[in-house]
Amino acid sequence: MKIAVVGTGYVGLVTGTCFAETGNTVTCVDIDEKKVAKLRNGEVPIYEPGLETLFERNVKQGRLHFTTNLKEGIEGAKVIFLALPTPPGEDGSADLKYVLKVADDLGELLEEYAVVVDKSTVPVGTAEKVRAKIAVKAKVDFDVVSNPEFLREGVAVEDFMKPDRVVIGTQSEKAQEIMEKLYAPLVRQGNPIIFMDEASAELTKYAANSFLATKITFMNEIANLCEKLGADVDMVRKGIGTDTRIGKRFLFAGIGYGGSCFPKDVQALAKSSSEAKYDFKILNAVMDINQSQKTRLIEKAKQHFNGDLKGKTFAMWGLSFKPYTDDIREAPALYNIDALLAEGAKIKAYDPEGMKNVREIVGDKIEFCVDEYHAAEQADAIFIMTEWPIFRTPDFAKLSSIVNGKVIFDGRNLYDPVAMAELEYSYYSIGRKDING
Repeated sequence: MKIAVVGTGYVGLVTGTCFAETGNTVTCVDIDEKKVAKLRNGEVPIYEPGLETLFERNVKQGRLHFTTNLKEGIEGAKVIFLALPTPPGEDGSADLKYVLKVADDLGELLEEYAVVVDKSTVPVGTAEKVRAKIAVKAKVDFDVVSNPEFLREGVAVEDFMKPDRVVIGTQSEKAQEIMEKLYAPLVRQGNPIIFMDEASAELTKYAANSFLATKITFMNEIANLCEKLGADVDMVRKGIGTDTRIGKRFLFAGIGYGGSCFPKDVQALAKSSSEAKYDFKILNAVMDINQSQKTRLIEKAKQHFNGDLKGKTFAMWGLSFKPYTDDIREAPALYNIDALLAEGAKIKAYDPEGMKNVREIVGDKIEFCVDEYHAAEQADAIFIMTEWPIFRTPDFAKLSSIVNGKVIFDGRNLYDPVAMAELEYSYYSIGRKDING
């Protein structure tokens, strides 16, 4: 099948590459000439494990192409995916200007029937808006389908190639048949393709991400309560996670969620609820709690250093919002950088993938280091922001010999507090008893 993917961001590039891997001919379209030139030259602009291998194979075998010309990109395409940015506006609503602009262009360019698919995360009613935009100039029949993505950064290729479910919103039998055929190679193990109306599909994505964000936030609240009551959040997590009604995932306490999806999707759903004149109280609480949770370690640092962080040097391990990605959008590290700099502290940072993106934001306000030990040299304390595997088992003997202060503020609960006490570290984590070595 011939496919077009409009937008070569995170979702678009993964979608296009993975559909090419299943034997389709895919053309990815983007208005960014420099990005398209790099893609044509074999450069993958994002870090995502496994993506580069698939990208190189499908470009080499002639199934994956790139262009800046929308007309050229959609020529002969039976399915056209819209994987465009939907950034939050000042009021929290999803900005649909990019999606609707392309929809407007498609109306004039379509020369034969095609299924136009909203792959971007969009609010309820977007499929109707896209349909209306295309219809103004369309000379041929078409269908608009909602097909939200559920990709987790760091394992997006696996998520796409082995989805636990595929959600498709359409009331067209013809579109359903085409979409079912397209996704059939990815669900051979029996995982479902769930067909529903467009509005329900659009809401499903927001509901899923908002629920997971709520689950994370609830555990962070439990963690904060554990600190007050002398309980251990890790024990509580195990105690409730083995309940099959709750499940083990998304129960780890920490310094809040970040990334490109949870923050803006929760915000967008809250905005949609407000527009529908419904007060979604839980979501408003989730956003408030998550915001304060991001700088929870700053409070602990102020207590340890008697309220004075000025002139202190802090190592920051991890900058991306989660491991196995270079995505720093809404990353807790950014909020902690701002807070520490405001207190007059110096920061030495290391992240395996995220430093380039952070440097573009903060410039030379902090020092970027070659590894975690370089960051820790002469540091008064270490802040752990991201649970990259390399931070889980450091050489503590080496670490102890190069730091100024044996103090760790752990936002991801990587270490055993008892073991840290034996190493004579002052160790502060989330939802567990702080131990001063």
